[in-house]
Amino acid sequence: MTSTLIGKTIVVTGATSGIGLATAEALVRAGAGVIGVGRSAARCREAELRVRKLSQTGHVTYCTADLTQQVEVRRLAEAIRRLVAGAEQPRLDGLVNNAGTFTYWLALTPEGFETQWALNHLAPFLLTQELLPLLQAAPQARIVTVSSASHYHTDLKWDDIQLRRNYNGLAAYNQTKLANVLFTAELNRRLGPHASVRAFAADPGLVQTDIGLKGTPALVQRFWTLRRAGGIPAAEAARGILFLLAEAAIQESQQVYWKHGRPQPPSRQATDVAAAQRLWALSAQMCGCQA
Repeated sequence: MTSTLIGKTIVVTGATSGIGLATAEALVRAGAGVIGVGRSAARCREAELRVRKLSQTGHVTYCTADLTQQVEVRRLAEAIRRLVAGAEQPRLDGLVNNAGTFTYWLALTPEGFETQWALNHLAPFLLTQELLPLLQAAPQARIVTVSSASHYHTDLKWDDIQLRRNYNGLAAYNQTKLANVLFTAELNRRLGPHASVRAFAADPGLVQTDIGLKGTPALVQRFWTLRRAGGIPAAEAARGILFLLAEAAIQESQQVYWKHGRPQPPSRQATDVAAAQRLWALSAQMCGCQA
């Protein structure tokens, strides 16, 4: 299966640690070229050196961008376009929207958006729009957006979509993971059933990452430390993402939500077509792009 990745170029966001780094490593082992994305220039350099050692081709490049800011998302897209333009085949074969965060307290980006909504949802929405022409230039391309089982048992608070009036960090996180699935479903609907680009939402399961340790109270950190001990290694979660990027048989699959290479029924809220269309229009408005 992974032999189908040889010679392909995949963008992976949040690729300096956790699931993103593990995915980048798995991709280069499978023969793909990787454009990794991270927020810290130092961590990008470190990750690039680490991933490049695993590559037979040396086609590993890291770009630095703070994806909580739309101006940075657009700058990143332009940088990727320049990188791809210099390639023998100017196209992208895949995009992994993996970068994400959890913020316990309400925090706004410099552009005025709630941080989780900005990074976990608006960034994948906007980056996908920006890179879609390059993805459509490939014979077959995949877009994988990392969601979570946290999308179950939640809905979108349309009257306060960023929860700025009554903020709860976990509720805000859950909303973004539901938005990931709705975005994926609506993207496929817009692309059409026989499109060369196919999108999937990936549930990585409970993974041993640091997402619950950054900027959270000591009690939350202790809880997350205990909880993640029962999780799987990031490399195991990456295998499910690799499947969605590589498996030829699912190119026209109508299944949107997958876990470890198997389709799963998403929540009832995640299958609401009207909600998906409404979210798309709202996201386009927030990002200043055509709906």
